[in-house]
Amino acid sequence: MAALFYLNFQKEQQTLDQQIFSKMRICSFSLHCKDYKIDFVAKKGYELYKLYKEPERLSSYFPIPGSQKNYLRIYLEKEQYRAMLLKIQKQILWEFVLFLILSALLSLLFAFYALYPLRNALHLTEEFIKDILHDFNTPLATLRLNISMLAKEFGESSKIKRVEHAVENILNLQANLRSYLHAHTAQKESFDLNAFVNERVEFLSQNYRDISFELSIAKVEIETNRDAFRRIIDNLLSNAAKYNKKEGSVVIRFEKDILLIEDTGKGIKNPKRVFERFYKEQERGIGIGLHIVKKLCDELGITIELTSEVDVGTTFRLNLHPLIKR
Repeated sequence: MAALFYLNFQKEQQTLDQQIFSKMRICSFSLHCKDYKIDFVAKKGYELYKLYKEPERLSSYFPIPGSQKNYLRIYLEKEQYRAMLLKIQKQILWEFVLFLILSALLSLLFAFYALYPLRNALHLTEEFIKDILHDFNTPLATLRLNISMLAKEFGESSKIKRVEHAVENILNLQANLRSYLHAHTAQKESFDLNAFVNERVEFLSQNYRDISFELSIAKVEIETNRDAFRRIIDNLLSNAAKYNKKEGSVVIRFEKDILLIEDTGKGIKNPKRVFERFYKEQERGIGIGLHIVKKLCDELGITIELTSEVDVGTTFRLNLHPLIKR
């Protein structure tokens, strides 16, 4: 659009130059020139009937009948010429702005029209997922109840433990999806970080008996959405244990407003991509856990970073400064 309007300005300028020259030519016959000045100059090789754009003026040279030494020069001061060009520029600029606004409005309307079916489909998909998550509750509750009854009837066994672990994984996935679909920034409460992390470690360590958990967290109170923060911690701790080495360890420390979760696991080959949706480096999982962690951290105002080395381990750093109650 800018190129088209620039070419239009060039065309308008050429038209203005032609109009100026035409008036000068008429003026050369009558010598009654309202906007132009007249002068006589010596012949110095000027080409007749041509418009010259000189530094101080626009001039045209015409013959004087009977004169062998001089030409008639009709000229327009450069300031007057600039004023004419400025008027053209303003007119074209206003046309350009008006056309730009009109194009933007049409583009916006077309974008809304084109994206409406997609937005509607995404909304329906989100509602469908919410309904499915809700419907999970009944069969999962039945499974847990029957597992508990089987354990009482036949006693604890490795098979029952595996079924319990599978149900816990489904519950964890359900909680992750529910956290992904809902915003949590509005609901906040205060709680002790040390007690909270100890509670989550005690809960998760039941599924990872061969992994040792070490905690070093001073008593500090934070204010945030408890459920969203629990999803963050549970995902990071479960990943640290799930992808750890046999007889490995997970260390949770709190230093200078930074919560660190360190493991001695397999490490991550491409740390820059771990927060991408569906990215995974292991066969287990579907690759949304850390994406949900990043989404929740952004919602709660937590800065999350990580360093990792293959076959050595991974360290996640959560900056909790915005959440700490002073």
